[in-house]
Amino acid sequence: MRVDAHQHFWQYSAEEYPWIGDGMERLARDYLPADLKPLIAAEGIAGSVAVQARQTREETRWLLSLADSHPEVLGVVGWVDLRSADVGEQLREFASHPKFVGVRHVVQDEPDPRFLLGEAFVRGLRHLHGDGLTYDLLLYVPQLPAAVELVAMMPEQRFVLDHLSKPLIKTGKREPWQTDLRALARHPNVACKLSGLVTEAAWKGWKPDDFRPYLDVALEAFGPQRLMYGSDWPVCLLAAEYPEVFGLVADFLSTLSETEREQILGTTATRFYGLAT
Repeated sequence: MRVDAHQHFWQYSAEEYPWIGDGMERLARDYLPADLKPLIAAEGIAGSVAVQARQTREETRWLLSLADSHPEVLGVVGWVDLRSADVGEQLREFASHPKFVGVRHVVQDEPDPRFLLGEAFVRGLRHLHGDGLTYDLLLYVPQLPAAVELVAMMPEQRFVLDHLSKPLIKTGKREPWQTDLRALARHPNVACKLSGLVTEAAWKGWKPDDFRPYLDVALEAFGPQRLMYGSDWPVCLLAAEYPEVFGLVADFLSTLSETEREQILGTTATRFYGLAT
């Protein structure tokens, strides 16, 4: 089963999505399952994992309601306040839902590069393992060293790195990103998404070869068994159409065995997130 392991839905309003600013007008509209379904079907993809875009429990409830009514939404990575004293109670609201598969916090927006290691945040993270939930790491490169420390502290917890930690593809810079990514990959409880890359390149001027050095590092570091494809739709539309995003990854995988390709295109996500098949 092929899976798009990273996409978003929203009902747009400027107040709730202030990060959609000038030059991002294409995102300033509703994006719903009916919009995504034909795009993934055209690539032979059975379903997707919907990932939070707002840090509210209201959005998590809404995403799960979409998953209830749209079978192609295979899982939801939602949000709870991991720093809250009642994080366990917040998780109990969602943990029994079969499509609630993980939690994410927008750490990239936190000014402290060691935010992940805060006492309250770590305490909240420790609640996830008991419910079989993943934690998605949304980071910028300077936050990777803290992530390496975190995953070492919690070997029982499954982590998924989003967007390769957003390397500076536009400039071609690879250090310290590749050193820190390899350090993170040494921990077997971490998987990584081949997602969100076109928006880290020159939006209107990228070339397929721009991504190859970063994809090579990721494949070497994690191996096919811990890599998963994600489109980051609709955010990817700022720089590429869905078939282009899928094609970049599919072309990169063309020299791998069929088993290795299918791991990255679906098996890893199904296993790591515990998706229903």
